[in-house]
This record gives sequence, C-alpha cells and structure tokens, in this order.
Amino acid sequence: MKNILSIVTITLLFISCGNNKELTVNEIIDQGDLEVLRAKKAEFSEQLNALETNIKLLDSTIATKTGEEKLPLVTTITITPREFNHFLELQGDVKTKQNVLVYPEMSGTLKKVYVNKGQRVTKGQLLATIDDGGMASQLEQLKTQAELAKTTFERQKRLWEQKIGSEIQYLQAKTQFEASENVVKQAQSQLGKSTIRAPFAGIIDDVIKDQGTVVSPGASSEVFRLVNLSDMYIQVDVPETYLGQITKGKEALVYFPVLGDSVTTQIRETGNFIMPGNRSFSVEIAVPNKDGKIKPNLSAKVNLNDYTNKDAILIPQSIISENAEGEQYVFVAQAPNSDNEAIVKKTVITTGKTQRANVEVLSGLTQGEHVIQEGARSVKDGQKVKILNQDLGN
Repeated sequence: MKNILSIVTITLLFISCGNNKELTVNEIIDQGDLEVLRAKKAEFSEQLNALETNIKLLDSTIATKTGEEKLPLVTTITITPREFNHFLELQGDVKTKQNVLVYPEMSGTLKKVYVNKGQRVTKGQLLATIDDGGMASQLEQLKTQAELAKTTFERQKRLWEQKIGSEIQYLQAKTQFEASENVVKQAQSQLGKSTIRAPFAGIIDDVIKDQGTVVSPGASSEVFRLVNLSDMYIQVDVPETYLGQITKGKEALVYFPVLGDSVTTQIRETGNFIMPGNRSFSVEIAVPNKDGKIKPNLSAKVNLNDYTNKDAILIPQSIISENAEGEQYVFVAQAPNSDNEAIVKKTVITTGKTQRANVEVLSGLTQGEHVIQEGARSVKDGQKVKILNQDLGN
C-alpha cells in the first residue's frame, strides 16, 4: 500500500508540473513565495486524499469479490430499558438512643450485684442492691403502726355510723390512718432506691463498680453501662440540595467495612432544620441487628436512593467518547445482516446520572439499537464491521 501511495504521489507531482505551464514545482520553490507554496501543497494534499479514498474503496470491493475481506471484529450491547436507581454515598457511625450509664439513687455499700458483663436483661430486672442501713426494718415497724391506725379508724367509723362517739374522734382516727399510709409509702419509695433496676431491655456492656464498693448519687458513681443493640441507627448529614429527593421511607444500603457485611434498610426520619454551618439536614437510617454483630460507633458507608428511573437506558461508561466540542458519542452497529455484518454510525448522546460503571443515557439511543462495546475505540463512522456476539441487554 505504501508503494502504491508513493507512486500516486509522484504521478500527481508530474501531472501537476505538466499542467502548470507557467511555473514548475521547482520554480515555485525557487521563487520562495510562502502563500503560493502553501496553496500548491493544499492542492496536492486534496488530490492525494481523493486518491487514497478511491484506493480503499477499490481494495474493499476487490476483497469482497475475492472473499478476502477482513472486517474489524466487535461486540455489541442491545439497548433494553430497565430500572435504574441512583444512590448518594455518605459516611456515618452507628448509634443507639438506649446506651446509658446506670447510677445509684442512694448512698451506701453495694451489697449485691446480680448480673455479669455481656448478660442480657429485661426492663425492670434487678441488677444490684445497696445496703439500706436498716431502712427495711423501719419500714416493717411503720407498716405495723399503719395497720393499727387502720384498725382504729375502721372501728371508729362503725361507731360513728351508729351515732356513737364524737365526730372529732372519728376525724382524728381517719387523719392518723391516712398519715400512717403516707409515711409507709414514703418509706417504701426511699427503700426502693436501694435497688438498681434495668431502665430498658438490653445487654450489660460493663459492670463498673464491684460488690462491696461504697456508692452514692453523682456523676462519678456509675455502676453499669446498659446498651440496647436492637434499636440501632445511623445519622448522616445530607446536603440541602437533596432535600426533595431524600425522604422518609426511601431505600438505604449500609455497608460495614470492618464486618465486610451490608444491610438493606430504610430512612426512618429526616430532619426539619437546615444547619447553617454546612447547609445540610440530618437523616436517620434504621439498622437491623438481629445477630448483635453491629455495635455503637461502628463506621459505615451509607448509600441513599435519591433518583429512580423505571425505564432507563444504561450503557458502560467505558465505551463513551468525547469530541473537541465536548459532545459525548458512541458507535452504533446499524441493521446487522444475517452474517452479523453492519455499518458503524457515530451517534451523539446526552447522559444523565452515573452509578458505578453504568451511565444513564437521556437522548440519542433507542430500544433495540446495537451499541458497540468491545472495539468501540478502534472503529470509525461509516466503517463496515463484523459482530462476534450480541449481548441481549445492557
């Protein structure tokens, strides 16, 4: 082919020199006029391009007639609309609203600890008792006095109903009985503070104070850490631009890098306040934790569904090219024949959102078209190709 082009070039030069009766090429060169030199070069280039095109056409025709034609091999994707979900990627940490330190309500010696670290407890379950300093004995005495006051009141009441005795005696007995009851209730309430019970169902994450330790109400006297791992969530800050797309009930995909595990869940709450510092709003994502592997403060990658297209056209991002004008385009294999041979057409497209390796095509492609995948970077517009295999969908 190179020899043919060289011969054609030399022939063109001779023809041009013969036709130019006024000046030969050498004479033009000797003359040194830059504009004339450029004009003559452009003339030769145009003639050479025309000859090259004709030679390629002749080569293709000869190869076809002799059965020696070698077409570029490509693979294609048949465009089939399907559902497309786009996700906003964010970072967050696992939290629980039921993660508390349990404090004593009265001073005294920690008499008995009934639970161990890691033990699961129910709401109201007894965790520990504090030495009441004889308060239980005092309560029993108060109950005895209250029983006596009750008996006295009931007898005085019967007498008063029979018009026996004075009203003042009846009222005194009633007042004494009610006062005794109130004293018992107060003592019971105070004695109840000598027991530490679970405020909610969960797991004893830590036993902080040992049996025999003197405890008292205060910031540094916590006895247990109680955690509920069944009500976990992740809170993330979402940019305000997604206010209309990220809503309660939307799907969320949560991945835990440390565990190498992921869960599919939903947005359970969205904030009603835009934080002025970073122009974002908070979102809570529920985290199912049936096996208890997920712990508070565990790092997570959160993907929130912010866009869905039920009939999207998707193509691999790797087959999209861009021209000098910034237009994106792909190559389509038009109307493949029975031998899987087709003509390449360069098609300008408009793209939308990208999710991993796929790109949404908003315009330029229609259902059933065959977009070239393998070989897309080596074909040209108008070229004939042979399709090795066709993917039935994207």
